[in-house]
Amino acid sequence: MTSAVLRVILGPDSSQRVTFPNGLPSTVPILELEIKTQCNLTVPFRLQFMDRDFDNEFVNLTSMKEIEDKSTLKVTLVEEAVDSIAHGTLYQPGRCYSNNFGNSSICDDHPIIASSSSSFSRSSWPEVFNVPNFSLDAEFKIQEGQNNYLKNGTLLNVDPKLKRDIISSLVQEIVKYKLYASNRDVSEAAEALVQKYPCLREKGSTSGCEGWKVSLKYKLSNYRRELRKAGCPEVSINAFERKHKSSPALGVKKPKRGEVSYLPTYPPGHNEDSLEKMRMELLSDILIRDNRKAVKEKMEKTFPLRRLEVVQDAPMIKELLERWPALFTPEEINAEFKRLTNTSLQSQFLSQLDFLTPNLLRLFQKSSSRHRNKLKLLAASISDDTDAARESMIRGLMLCLNEDFDALVRDQNDMTEDTIEATTVGIFVAREDQTMDYSDVGICLEGQIVIKDLDNIALALAMLFGLFYALNLHYPKAYQHTFEIFQKILMGLEPTGLSRKAQSLKTKMFM
Repeated sequence: MTSAVLRVILGPDSSQRVTFPNGLPSTVPILELEIKTQCNLTVPFRLQFMDRDFDNEFVNLTSMKEIEDKSTLKVTLVEEAVDSIAHGTLYQPGRCYSNNFGNSSICDDHPIIASSSSSFSRSSWPEVFNVPNFSLDAEFKIQEGQNNYLKNGTLLNVDPKLKRDIISSLVQEIVKYKLYASNRDVSEAAEALVQKYPCLREKGSTSGCEGWKVSLKYKLSNYRRELRKAGCPEVSINAFERKHKSSPALGVKKPKRGEVSYLPTYPPGHNEDSLEKMRMELLSDILIRDNRKAVKEKMEKTFPLRRLEVVQDAPMIKELLERWPALFTPEEINAEFKRLTNTSLQSQFLSQLDFLTPNLLRLFQKSSSRHRNKLKLLAASISDDTDAARESMIRGLMLCLNEDFDALVRDQNDMTEDTIEATTVGIFVAREDQTMDYSDVGICLEGQIVIKDLDNIALALAMLFGLFYALNLHYPKAYQHTFEIFQKILMGLEPTGLSRKAQSLKTKMFM
């Protein structure tokens, strides 16, 4: 049999030849085991290969058909806990870092680098849940079970050790996306498991995976308990069993709006004092012209400090304006939203609004609601101007939901100091003379004007939506269905579990 060799990249300046005297292994798990042995790797990892179809970008290796002799592979970490130890190279000469979330360690002999492009973000929940590879012995047992299932339909008798291995691996895959997975998320993971491996279906279960769901929920709960003991902020903030009125945790809720980085840890080499010093520097940095790069870098690094302050202390908007003035700009609202959700705010919001315009127009034209005359007039008078058309779509959308556009968006001439102070949430517009063009569009929160000089109402609503995330604010009750539509349909964040009113609108939009 012909021997084979692979080049394995372990770090930015480190790679190693891995030889196979009897040729390449037949499965990915066996390949991983051989690379782990020859490279002395001690932490969980995944393999990526150079995909010619994507200009040699590295893509996760799922089949041995993707590689051949002398292919190049890259090793990347898979544990979020290990990834949080450092961002960039995970080790320094003479150092050995312990993994607080397991028994493994990362030593200077093994220069594996973190693959996360962001220091703080998980990935968004996938459209199709990917069942991970299991340990080598588990893979062999499952493969044997699959062979028997294909021959005679016999289900695999899952022993306790195999079940623990499967559940642990699935939990590690789930927490790449969410520490607080919903029932639907857990169901998707369990269903993906039995779809990939039908031999693991359960007797007497309609779905074939009810027991897997229960085990996953139990294991996730235990995993969060371990994270809380290790000091993970996202879990600790929700760990108060009894929250007194004076407790900063009172009113704090688990993330429910699609956040993938709800409460991150401090970056390596920093603590509260160093980040507070950086925050103070930001107050001067924003006054310097052409200093956007420095502001951007420091806002990125201080994200954990800012997020802890927003979630735990829930300060008033006035205080946040004083402490974090750089946050209240379109650039930083977009950046903060990206850090929180891994989703682009402005481009996604506006492009999806444009994409859904034909559906909304049909809805307005066919409406039989008490607002049908207004909706039909809106549809008939749609402007060729993009900004005006977007405004009309939002106005009509709010009419369909029986929510008052004119109460949310008001003319600046109608806003006195008293009305501004009394405004909890609002958008104000100033017009050029008597034309329909706006000279200014701004946002008011808790009696404070937080942003000015926006170009149009659709952009202002996108920024307001982003501020609800950045400042951890609840949607205003008077407009809760409008922002629910923005979140779940326009932005695709936690798109399931629509309210009855929002679900009805969605159904009519896509009829």
